[in-house]
Amino acid sequence: MNHFVTRGLTFFLVAILALASASLIKHDPRFALVVVTVLVGLAVPTWLSRRRMRALLLSGDVQQVLGMWQGSLQRVTCPETMAPLLTATAYAAYGFIDAAQHSLERAVRGPAWDAAMEQRLFVEALLDVYVGERQRALSKAAELEGMPLPPANFWMKRKIALLRRGVSALTRAFAHASQRSDEKILRNAASASPLVHWAMHYARAIVLVDAGRKTEALNAIARAPSWPEESAFHAFHSELLSAAK
Repeated sequence: MNHFVTRGLTFFLVAILALASASLIKHDPRFALVVVTVLVGLAVPTWLSRRRMRALLLSGDVQQVLGMWQGSLQRVTCPETMAPLLTATAYAAYGFIDAAQHSLERAVRGPAWDAAMEQRLFVEALLDVYVGERQRALSKAAELEGMPLPPANFWMKRKIALLRRGVSALTRAFAHASQRSDEKILRNAASASPLVHWAMHYARAIVLVDAGRKTEALNAIARAPSWPEESAFHAFHSELLSAAK
């Protein structure tokens, strides 16, 4: 309820500011420059911050990512459960199997653990893929995709649904059972969520290799970071380079 009240107040304030700005500009067009300057001053720092965060997520440096998240992890609700679970999410997104599993083991089982079913299915599906449990991964991805969408705005629901479809497409790719639309789904999921950008692109590369589109597969992973051996992506990268020759 508080969420909707806050959004309503924000919308109301933005509307008031827009009307006030329009009135000032109508009275004196020179005010348009002031309004534009204020808007740019508000928008640019946010844009730069998002750009830096995206660059960090694409770098594959999981320790830096977790360092950036540290403040949020300390403030999260039920930190004894959610902080290790979110940490596991980061590790899983970059292929660090042992670290992700260790973080999952540290998460306290309780009401928050039961409520975080979507997060858990996401992490567990990725880990199952990495360790070769393809059928189990497919089952968890199907369960994840079949869950009701949480209450959110249209764009957030769309992003969540795309990410869920991306996980399903990823598990099918590693099982070499891709559907016609999977390559596009994986590409879109990679663009929509930089945290899973490389996981989705490695799956997409597999789809492309299986389809005989080897040059495109190489292009999909051409800018990937140099992964440490602890990451499953290190082995995936080498295998894909060999398969695409």
